[in-house]
Amino acid sequence: MTKKIINLLILLPLGIILIIFCVANRQSVTLALNPFRPEDQVLSLSAPLFVLLFVTLIIGMLVGAAVTWFNQGKHRKLARSQSREAVRWQAEADKHRNRAEQIAGQLPAK
Repeated sequence: MTKKIINLLILLPLGIILIIFCVANRQSVTLALNPFRPEDQVLSLSAPLFVLLFVTLIIGMLVGAAVTWFNQGKHRKLARSQSREAVRWQAEADKHRNRAEQIAGQLPAK
């Protein structure tokens, strides 16, 4: 419940600010990707400013997620290895438990 309230207190004002930002920056801007000839239309993109900023934000989030995923690969590999080892040890313990029960069943009762 408190998490919903905190999210509402953070996300609602942030959403309102984003909407105001988008309405205020509807004019078209040109993003030139050629540093030597900025007037070249081949490597330029015209779009509203908020669209360019949102695309940049989304690309940044995707790149950050990919870098994080690759950096955590060694931890996922270790977890898979330890999981397989735990399953193997559990099977070994079950085998020994079954064998002990068989031996106990064969002993004469007192």
